[in-house]
Amino acid sequence: MKARILTAALLAALAVTAASFAGQPTGQERSNAARACSALRTSMGVSLFRLTYGTAASNRMNAFGRCVSQWAHTEHQNQINARSACQAEQNDANFASTHDGKTFAQYYGTGPKGANAFGRCVSSKARAARAEARQNTLNAARDCRAERNSMGGPAFRAQYGKSANDRNAFGKCVSAHAKAPSV
Repeated sequence: MKARILTAALLAALAVTAASFAGQPTGQERSNAARACSALRTSMGVSLFRLTYGTAASNRMNAFGRCVSQWAHTEHQNQINARSACQAEQNDANFASTHDGKTFAQYYGTGPKGANAFGRCVSSKARAARAEARQNTLNAARDCRAERNSMGGPAFRAQYGKSANDRNAFGKCVSAHAKAPSV
């Protein structure tokens, strides 16, 4: 009897703990975010990357950490959206008619039974969303750099800045211009 109560209490504690972390990015999502930020830094160049993500007063050296934090949340949302989209596809009675007569397992899975179909579906959709978001961010950063050059620094900061010293104006511009990825 005591063992059952202890087991029930332990399961309840685990459920509460799991529920509290449901909205937080996982380790895999943080790893993907770090890789995405490294690729962005390489594609944009260090100075543009620091302008986009950094806010430290003197040198914007906090850019990589802020980028990883932002992208980890994006990765988390991409995973949620991909799971929902794959679940909808898996439950779609007309899936085969729109996918060359193949079932969900045949289309996404490997091996004779296609047992890994759902995971491969989620992975492919999340990867596509990540690539789209990365390209949107690159395009937005380039657009904002051109806009800042044409407007001049003070006018640009006045339009996009949201903090006391408007140091975040460039990042706010990029956020405003980047489109949300679709799954």
